[in-house]
Amino acid sequence: MQMTFRWYGEGNDSVSLSDIKQIPGVTGIVWALHDKQAGEVWTVDEIQKVKDQLDPYGFNMDVVESVNVHDDIKIGLPTRDQYIENYKITLRNLAKFGVKVVCYNFMPIFDWTRTDLHHPLPDGSNALYYEKSVIREDPQEMAEYILKGSAGYTMRGWEPERLAHLNELFDAYKPVTKEKLWENLQYFLEAIMPTCHECDIKMAIHQDDPPWDIFGLPRLLVDAPSIDRFLSMVDDPYNCLTLCSGSMGANQENCVADIVRKHCDRIAFAHVRNVKHYENGDFSEVSHRDCDGDVGILDIMKAYHDCGYQGYMRPDHGRHIWGEQCRPGYGLYDRALGIMYLWGCWDMLDKLEGKE
Repeated sequence: MQMTFRWYGEGNDSVSLSDIKQIPGVTGIVWALHDKQAGEVWTVDEIQKVKDQLDPYGFNMDVVESVNVHDDIKIGLPTRDQYIENYKITLRNLAKFGVKVVCYNFMPIFDWTRTDLHHPLPDGSNALYYEKSVIREDPQEMAEYILKGSAGYTMRGWEPERLAHLNELFDAYKPVTKEKLWENLQYFLEAIMPTCHECDIKMAIHQDDPPWDIFGLPRLLVDAPSIDRFLSMVDDPYNCLTLCSGSMGANQENCVADIVRKHCDRIAFAHVRNVKHYENGDFSEVSHRDCDGDVGILDIMKAYHDCGYQGYMRPDHGRHIWGEQCRPGYGLYDRALGIMYLWGCWDMLDKLEGKE
């Protein structure tokens, strides 16, 4: 297993590379060009600037999160082919720097949804929270809330440039049924798989967050059967998963550890996040400690260990603790604590197997 840490770049993150370097066992930075809009080509010069920032600290840049997919591809418009060609150029440019995994999603309009970015927890910390009863009926109201709570940081999936045209986007997605979205996803993947083979880059799709339809928009990767369908639809070793325990775990019916055991060879990237459920369907993000949530962190880590997982992993969203001012979900302290918990699980499993 290779431990990584998501970093939003110089001037766009409260966490420094020097901070991350002091977390034991972190070898790679999960990065992106956060000023690029979906559909734009990532140039060699732009990627080189990130490499120059990482090299003094010895971090690899193997995992990108995310190269966003343009809405025209998701909707299936005639213009999608040009955006797919741009995506291929970006993949080829990333390959020049040794990138091995590109995390992406195929969620219409919004990447993720929460109703509270700073929900107070009993221990005095606060965290991201989803309350079903107050999910805003007006998506524009939801967008304004997320942007207002972003503390001035960019929020992937909630780019102001796109959200300025929210009504037009909803109109464009009206003809897109769930089956049509599946067809458009297949079209995209089949178009780029030859480039992935050429570049030795795995495409790793992130599950929908939360794993159910919102605002009348279809969601695809929401449970074990949908993951089975996705992997068989384009049965290619370069068509992979970013398996997110928090996204899948938001639905109490999903057993993430079982998915790991079934599809370990197709998981290129692992997000490990803990979620606590409430009877009315609400959920809160909590610490990575197994007993603080309901997704079964220990079982998930054992499943990865049992299958000899050699891919990339990162702690996903953390709580906001010790007064830290940061991008919601992406502070230093709780994610660093999460890494040490995950390493503790892994090292103990190694020891029980007699590994040095």
